[in-house]
Amino acid sequence: MLVTLALSATAMPAIGANVDQGRRLAGLYCARCHAIDKVSPSPLKIAPPFRTLHERYPVGMLEEALAEGIVTGHPSMPQFSFEPDQVGDFIAFLKSLESDKARP
Repeated sequence: MLVTLALSATAMPAIGANVDQGRRLAGLYCARCHAIDKVSPSPLKIAPPFRTLHERYPVGMLEEALAEGIVTGHPSMPQFSFEPDQVGDFIAFLKSLESDKARP
């Protein structure tokens, strides 16, 4: 995925962001290729599981790309964009996947 990374590592989800709505968006737009839970492999082998995105870069850095349209490095991922409230929900959902990483 080719994304311009420009926001800080401490970006927080928008106030009022809805994790469940972000999960629904991921299920609707992303689950065909990406694993959107904490354990499953991605259906498309080259698509990173969402639970690992924070290992590549702070997920808050995706806010602008989600609002303006994700641009990818491979042709199989469609370009799409979210409304501002959806961006906050989606980022909150992605952050929820990394919150339990230290638990046994």
